[in-house]
Amino acid sequence: MVNLNYKHLHYFWVVANKGGIARASESLHLTPQTISGQLRVLEEAVGAKLFSRSGRHLVLTEAGRLTLSYADEIFTLGTELKEALQGQASGRPLRFRVGIAEVVPKLIAYRLLEPALKLAEPVRVICHEDKLDNLLASMAVHKLDMLLTDSPMPPATNVRAFNHLLGECGTTFFAARALATRYRRNFPRTLNNAPMLLPTANSAVRVALAQWFDEVEIQPHIIGEFDDSALAKAFGQAGVGIFAAPTVIEQEIIRQYQVKPVGRTDKIRQQFYAISAERRLKHPAVVAVSHVARTNIFPGRGHLLS
Repeated sequence: MVNLNYKHLHYFWVVANKGGIARASESLHLTPQTISGQLRVLEEAVGAKLFSRSGRHLVLTEAGRLTLSYADEIFTLGTELKEALQGQASGRPLRFRVGIAEVVPKLIAYRLLEPALKLAEPVRVICHEDKLDNLLASMAVHKLDMLLTDSPMPPATNVRAFNHLLGECGTTFFAARALATRYRRNFPRTLNNAPMLLPTANSAVRVALAQWFDEVEIQPHIIGEFDDSALAKAFGQAGVGIFAAPTVIEQEIIRQYQVKPVGRTDKIRQQFYAISAERRLKHPAVVAVSHVARTNIFPGRGHLLS
């Protein structure tokens, strides 16, 4: 098999993205015959046809689609490397690419990422919110510098990355003023059969809440379940039910959503992790996030887990 030549791969990538050899030849300033010849060499190298003809058009084969997905990653990373090196030389903002698990409260995410915006060098924060599995897949191909989650990576995850516990705190229950007044007295016993807005089952805090309800023999009346904690707060603000959130952002929640505390407990511990591809943190923004989380937001709580 012929060795893979990345110049040939680049020609293929341009053809696939431009929609044909003619447009690719204009972009690359090469003759169509030259590009066609280079594509044949690439197909020999990979041992498969990358395009098939449909009338006058080229259509990616299954092998072509797979090759294009890898080429996208390769040339996207190459562009980002060039931009990063140019940025260092020209003083452009440092790119800080963060994946935020859907279950992480937006106010917590902001509090944790805020230190990155206060570095001496300018930083551009690029946030992607998704399910943890999808974010880990992006980290595996170096598209993210850090993930924020409410739990460590699952043990069976086939991604080389490291868990950094940023900290933990207790839990506060909130509701609109009328509901808070009604259910505050004799907390937590009054939560029995109380209207509750809970995270969905895929979050670590839902498991902790369920365990605590069992321990204190409370059977809440579940009104709704939410992947997005901000949506649960919006329902709570409207008086639909009681919701739980990390005590560390209690004052921000009261101000932003005009709700009142129903009660607090340290028995339900909410944890927050940074996941990085490196055991020893090096990216300046990641270092800043970790330091401030452990010293100011969750003092004395953070440590490294491999």
